Parts: sequence; structure tokens; C-alpha cells
Amino acid sequence: MITWMQRHRKYLVVTIWISTIAFIGAGFVGWGQYSYGDKAGAVAKVGDISITSGELQKSYSNLFNQYNQLFQGKFDEKQAQQFGLQRQALRQLVNQALVLNLAQSYGLTVTDEELWNVIKSQPVFAKEGTFDKTIYAEALKQNNLTIKEYEESMKKELLIQKTLYLLSSGNKAIEEKALGNALGISDKISYKILTPNMITLTPTEGELKALWEKHSNEFKTSPSFEISYITQAPITAKPSAKEISDYYDINRQMLKDASGKILTLSEAQSLIIAALNDKATEKEALRLYIDFKKGALKAGIAPQKVTLSAETSTFDPELTKEIMGLSTQKPFLKPRKVGSDYIIVKLDKVDPERTKTYEEAKTDVSALYMNEAKKAKLQELAQNSYKTFSGSVSDFLTRNDSAKIAGLSTPEGSEFLNKLFASKQKQGFITLESGNVILYNVLEQKLLQDKTLADANAVLKLKGSLLDQGLIKTLESKYPVEIYVEGI
Repeated sequence: MITWMQRHRKYLVVTIWISTIAFIGAGFVGWGQYSYGDKAGAVAKVGDISITSGELQKSYSNLFNQYNQLFQGKFDEKQAQQFGLQRQALRQLVNQALVLNLAQSYGLTVTDEELWNVIKSQPVFAKEGTFDKTIYAEALKQNNLTIKEYEESMKKELLIQKTLYLLSSGNKAIEEKALGNALGISDKISYKILTPNMITLTPTEGELKALWEKHSNEFKTSPSFEISYITQAPITAKPSAKEISDYYDINRQMLKDASGKILTLSEAQSLIIAALNDKATEKEALRLYIDFKKGALKAGIAPQKVTLSAETSTFDPELTKEIMGLSTQKPFLKPRKVGSDYIIVKLDKVDPERTKTYEEAKTDVSALYMNEAKKAKLQELAQNSYKTFSGSVSDFLTRNDSAKIAGLSTPEGSEFLNKLFASKQKQGFITLESGNVILYNVLEQKLLQDKTLADANAVLKLKGSLLDQGLIKTLESKYPVEIYVEGI
């Protein structure tokens, strides 16, 4: 293996000085619920190395935060799903595990002294230029990491770097030239965008039923809640002058106008009366709540009955969540304000989720069918037309020109260009995470005069594709990759 690596090192040398994925993330983001096999919590196994669900969670969180910065804080879980972040996170961990297997096979290790020297050299843990253990511990705590977790992760990262260093020629000039040339290439292309909307399909009843039978366990009803509730309408009290004055004395610091100036008693009187009325209404609602619990509601007070779910509730999300948290052991919810009223809720019955019948699931089944069938038809169309299509002609494009491709959003353009420059094909098609497919034909290629080295962001974008070349493919043939997690 090392012999093969050394023979091909001039092509892989760029990977040497690119750091492996950092393990400290900014925050923590979940990726949803998935089913695991019986491998003691592992989501995958690569050779002799298991990948845990915790490692996958951290990898996903790091990726999510990188995209969120790119989208200026507007990246959400729906977009994460569209971009395939779960697959990207798992792919990163698999790539790392492949290199770690190689390290183990040659007895490579990272000593405690090597680890400690690296940690002490990190500026983020320094105070006035000197490593500070208190800052070290606090920084890890703020990132939801223990010292043991971080140091184990750092050992893995350093071991990956040490292993990749075996490929290094030791010639920094070659590295700079290789990266400079790679990023200095620009392509003029002819391209055409194919979208799922171009495909028209009319599924038969038989096709839909067959798909439903295959995926029936994926179509579930939402739990529903049968409730009874009573409403306490606003009470119009007639507070005395003393009650108004007393309320003003206690709460005057809260009674301010738009500029922040404290209102006089006269100016605040209407607000005080409204507050006292609300207090009286809440007090009466609490009496009503006690009567409701005791089954002693006065004649003429009849609870309203309704069945709701998370999707059908007419109450606000916070109140709906509280209702869905009730149980047969604790079925009553104390008075909650809704508008100017107060309501008291009693849970009568819970209908748990169940598998939908075909008729109930038909709309969802049809959507799934259309999505899968359109993807397949779009791939077929691309395969049959990429050699003969007629499309738009671009200017010369570099990896940084994602906004210059008409018809694609900036993230789509970035994804397309990264895949285009990683491809060895002059003509072909590229499938985006959004489902769109881009036919392309490279018309001309040139090397830009300004071939300055990439900044850190460009390096990060290259990192994944570089490690996904010959080295990773060769390691995959040597170390089997088993994936236990479903849904990715």
C-alpha cells in the first residue's frame, strides 16, 4: 500500500498540507431520527474502526454550521436535507476511518507528548501568549466537549495528518504550484439545466398501490387528542381609586410611554384598569379550573369538545404543545390565556399514531411516486441527451463564479462548479442535491494569469474532493465499509 502511495504522491501531494476536519463545532444541531442495527450503537464500521452516532452528530453539526455561515444564518434543516448533509457528514467520517485503518496497519501512533505540544501551541487556549489550562477547559465546555473527547479527537486528526505525510515529497514549491494551477483553471462551457418540472407523469392506481405496499410503514397518522375545554370570558371589574393607586405605586416602573418615560397616574389609568380586569379574569378562571377538576361545574357551563393534532390545531403552537403533553394521569391544564380569554383544557382521549390506509396515504404516496419517478426519468433524459444537447454558453468560469450561472441559485452554482472541476469528463451531466441536472460540454479551458494560492475557504471546499480521489478509492478496496444507519 505504501509503495502505491509513494508512486502516486505527486498527484496527491495537495492533500498533505490540507488539515483534516476540525472536531470543535460552533453549536449542536440534530439530524433527525434514524433506525440503527444491532451493532451496539455504531452507525458504520470501516475495517476495524467503528463510527459512533455521537461522532456522526458532531460531524453533521460542524457541516451545518459551515453552511449556516455561508447562508448568513438562514440555513435550516429542510435545506440541510436538500443538500444531503447527512450523507456528507457520514462520508467525512468514513474517509477519516479509512486513513486511520491504514495508520493502524503500519503501527503509526500519536504520542501524548506530540498531542500536548499541538494543544499548547493553539492560540485559542492561550492567555498573554502562554497556554492556560483554565481557558482550555472552559473553551471545551462551551463547545459541549470534555477534555477526554477533545484529546481523543485531536489524536485521530494528528494521526491522519501523520499518515498522509507519508505521501509528501517535502517540496513546498510543488504544493504551491499544484494548488495554484488547480485553482487557476477556468472553463468556458455550454450547459443546459434540466428540472423535475420538465417531466410529466400520470401514475396508475396499480403503480401507486404497489409503492404504498412497499413503503406502507413510512406513512403514519399523527397522534390525535380528544379534549374538552371551557372558556372564561374577560371580566369587566370596577376597581376603586385606591386599588388603581396601589397598583400604580407597585408597578409604576413598568408603566412607560414609547420613549421610556414613566407615565403619570392619570396617563396610566386605562392601562391599570385593563391589567386589573385581566387579573380578575384569571382569578375567576382558576376557580373554574378547580370546579372542572372536581366535576362540579355550575349548571349552564358546558365544555366544548374538539379533536386536534399538531397539524390541525387551531391553538397557537405553544399551547398545542402543552395539550399534547397531557396524559390520562394528568389530564388537566391550568388556565392559559388565549386572546383576551382564558381557557381550561381536559384531555379525554389520545389516539396514537398508526399506519395510514392506502386511501389516507394516497396523496403522500402520489408525491413520493412523482418524486422518485421524475428523478429516474430525468437521469434517463440526461443520459440520452448530454452528447447532443444545445444550451447556453458561459463566460470563462472558475470555482468562485457560482453567481454567474444563469438559472442556478448561488449554492447550486457552487455545487455545480465544484463537481465540474472535479470531473475528468469533457462532456457529461451533473446531478445536484436539489434534484436539478446540468448537462455540460467544456468548450475551452485556460489558465488564468493570476494564480495566487487559495484562501482558507477555498481550501475547505477542495478538501473533500481531494480526499475522494485515488487514495480513498484504493483504501475502500482494502478496508470494507459497512453502513448500519438507515435513512441516509
